[in-house]
Amino acid sequence: MYVNLLHFPKLNRSIIFANMSQPYKRVLLKLSGEALMGEDKYGISTQRIHQYTDEIKRAVECGLEIAIVIGGGNIYRGMNAEETGIERAQGDYMGMLATVINGMAIQSILENKGVQTRLMSSIEMKQICEPYIRRRAVRHLEKGRVIILAAGIGDPYFTTDTTSALRGVELNVDILLKGTRVDGIYTADPEKDATATKFDSLSFDDVYSKGLKVMDMTAFTLCRENNLPIVVFDMNEAGNLLKLIKGEKIGTLVAS
Repeated sequence: MYVNLLHFPKLNRSIIFANMSQPYKRVLLKLSGEALMGEDKYGISTQRIHQYTDEIKRAVECGLEIAIVIGGGNIYRGMNAEETGIERAQGDYMGMLATVINGMAIQSILENKGVQTRLMSSIEMKQICEPYIRRRAVRHLEKGRVIILAAGIGDPYFTTDTTSALRGVELNVDILLKGTRVDGIYTADPEKDATATKFDSLSFDDVYSKGLKVMDMTAFTLCRENNLPIVVFDMNEAGNLLKLIKGEKIGTLVAS
């Protein structure tokens, strides 16, 4: 069953969703800033950001409630700040501001495509975006708006992976979707090791025991302790997001 909810903004989304076969109602989509570069060396690739926003729009049209956390590595990586003599905390704040730039870009293009959005920041900048307030964010999702969560958690020394896990738990999402340029979790880096093999699914304990790098340990532990499943998948493959939300086995699932 396919219902384009963008054409019916006043309908009760929960009633419609109950009649659909999709396994998820609300998800958190984690995108890396580096992925927005596409084939470029820095900045935002026009081709890549339009591909991503097209995918997100199609998911929204199916009734999915989506929260997005975007990194800022295509503009500035706070973790690399010390190499230039910048204090780590200061560098992390600079990285947070980079995520706001990426969030503004995604917001603008989504709205040009007819998708309602709200850009929410953990650092107050009222001329640009709303402050992140959990209850307000939940209400936006219930109204069918895509929320873009920028500026991390507002504090240094925490990654956007941790932001994704924390916001996913706070917003009671069904699953955390980590969009990468690799099609899942492997025994080793498939870009460096031709013998690396892919896992279709893993338990949280498997990831610990095998020493696999899914996300940073703070984020991963938060997901594990709150039973928030994770799917790592290739966001650069057109159609993958829609396949995922319709229940197809894409990428690697990590769950209890």
